[in-house]
Amino acid sequence: MKHAILKTRNPIMEARVKWLENLTFTGTSGSGHGVVMDGNRDTGFGPSPMEMLLLGLAGCSSIDVVHILQKGREKIIDVQADVKAERAETDPKVFTKIHLHFKAKGENLNEAKLARAVELSAEKYCSASIMLSKAAEITHSWEIME
Repeated sequence: MKHAILKTRNPIMEARVKWLENLTFTGTSGSGHGVVMDGNRDTGFGPSPMEMLLLGLAGCSSIDVVHILQKGREKIIDVQADVKAERAETDPKVFTKIHLHFKAKGENLNEAKLARAVELSAEKYCSASIMLSKAAEITHSWEIME
């Protein structure tokens, strides 16, 4: 009897953040990719760490949506996720509400498949969404662009 060998990704992720000056930091992921983050809105050297969370959420969910649509043989040309979030007024200023709006473009896209892809991402696949939903109400919407 043959046994299938399951390949799993290492569950441990690593990153490093290094202070540059003022409230500006560089972040390097375990895969070697870098980003500049800035806690001072006036300098504008990079997104704030909270903005990075929103970017991570939108990126995670967008990857899922595109992957699911591709597996469903949808001919996608473009997918965009716009994110709006509300934060608590007092410290810690956690996100309380987050809304993701997906705009998809393609050849004869099936709206039911797009809706299902967004739903599957939110409820099953997007780790960032599932994790953030423990602290914030996350809602989703979508539209097909012509």
